[in-house]
Amino acid sequence: MSIQTLFSPFEYKNLVLKNRFVMAPMTRAFAVDGIPGDDVKGYYERRAAAEVGLILTEGTVIDRPSSKNLKDIPNFYGEQALNGWKNVVGAVHKKGGKIAPQIWHVGNTPMQWTPPAPFESPDTMTLADIEHTIQAFANAAKAAKDLGFDALEIHGAHGYLIDQFFWEGMNHRTDEFGGKTIKERSKFAIEVVKAMRQAVGPDFVIILRLSQWKQQDYTAKLAATPVELEEWISPLVDAGVDIFHGSQRRYWEPEFQGSDLNFAGWLKKVSGQPTITVGSVGLDKDFGDVFTNAESKSASVPLDELIRRYDRGDFDLVAVGRAILQDPNWVQKIQAEKFDELATFEAKSLGSLS
Repeated sequence: MSIQTLFSPFEYKNLVLKNRFVMAPMTRAFAVDGIPGDDVKGYYERRAAAEVGLILTEGTVIDRPSSKNLKDIPNFYGEQALNGWKNVVGAVHKKGGKIAPQIWHVGNTPMQWTPPAPFESPDTMTLADIEHTIQAFANAAKAAKDLGFDALEIHGAHGYLIDQFFWEGMNHRTDEFGGKTIKERSKFAIEVVKAMRQAVGPDFVIILRLSQWKQQDYTAKLAATPVELEEWISPLVDAGVDIFHGSQRRYWEPEFQGSDLNFAGWLKKVSGQPTITVGSVGLDKDFGDVFTNAESKSASVPLDELIRRYDRGDFDLVAVGRAILQDPNWVQKIQAEKFDELATFEAKSLGSLS
């Protein structure tokens, strides 16, 4: 097996990438009062210059009063914030990179900062709130295209707002946005995707990040079987999703009994669409250890299991988080097979934009 297999080009609709590596979205919260500045621009510019195929930005929030849970998470609305993102896009493109914003609403996930309005959740939102939120997602999609981004990603994972609608643990609605099945509880996400698709037209790539696990419950399963997964995913394809980003804590773990396919593998199988895999790629500990361990070592052997699954056709793209956060040149070092030069991830790196 050769790591070079991951350096073939990828093309889907308007999105053309030089290789299969994606910078995973990682919350950094360095956009002071929601405005991305020169430090944020430089952070992404360095990864673009180092041959990352596609950069997915940190989550950047829609125009709702409680769409974020930290003051310095970037906004994706308002003239100042959008101008900041325009500068980021220009810098990335100048270095030959491609970039997509991750569009986000945190839902009811309180942290150490209080937003100007109560947190929103499926159970507390009125129909008017839902309508306005869907429109805010659509407005963000239009802004992404207008600013020159190469695609966009919707954050529908990890227990944030869209995922809260999917999850029976937080969606107890009895109207059209609730229901006993994952298919019924998907209506909010479907309407969001439809509105965003209408805003950007047919050729602009829409990525949807999904997960079974939640920050509120690592063992949660939205779909217990492949049949339930297909019932969940097929309507989202019909609504306009192009690429599914299957987030799991460890990419090598099978999603269902009876098959070694991981989450991204199953998403590709049931949707027929390209997928991105993610989950502790290139590290010896899963992402959950970031906050309890000082460091996670980079893989000393070059990602054999990842290559095996990619070569088998399980997924199309590979998202890498902490390894690229620590070392902007990670992709270049992987391509050159300089595995002994890969930097060790240190939790303190979360405190700066290197």
